[in-house]
Amino acid sequence: MKEAVHISGLASAGPDLQDLLGMVARGDQDAFAQVYEAICGPVLGLVRSVLRDPAQSEEVAQEVLVEVWRTAPRFQAARGSAMNWVLTLAHHRAVDRVRSVEATTAREHKAALLDRTPAFDDVTEQVESRLEREQVRRCMRTLSELQRESVTLAYYRGLTYREVGELLAVPLGTIKTRLRDGLIRLRDCLGVNA
Repeated sequence: MKEAVHISGLASAGPDLQDLLGMVARGDQDAFAQVYEAICGPVLGLVRSVLRDPAQSEEVAQEVLVEVWRTAPRFQAARGSAMNWVLTLAHHRAVDRVRSVEATTAREHKAALLDRTPAFDDVTEQVESRLEREQVRRCMRTLSELQRESVTLAYYRGLTYREVGELLAVPLGTIKTRLRDGLIRLRDCLGVNA
């Protein structure tokens, strides 16, 4: 089903969002202006729901709109609707910003603690980290393909269960079951106590 671009609450007689993205992919600035009008509100709303900071939300929304302009040729209608593609870009960008802010805060906190904590063995920590990553990879290989795909999208790409279901064209309940079973299997493989 194609989406009609809405301006002032009325469906336009012109091209839908998918068609407009195709025109944007060919460098059509007028088409991008229409895409902007159609997506700026939903993008800002999604980003604000993730970030909670109005100033950062506006900045990230602007980055997403620039990314839509730059990456419009990558949109593939066979993989989902144009709006879902745009909102997935927005969600990823917002999650990246959250992680970046958290990493910066953690680095600053760690730097403040360095004055009070004894030096630790970097080599030991790196070896332990690599061993843990390898164990997780090994355990991920024990999952069924469907479980591995669902876990990867939800926990490594940061998608919500609903987004995973939409991306894989699978009902939400099925996704929840796959994820629950996959996480139980991972927990058992990793030897983590419940």
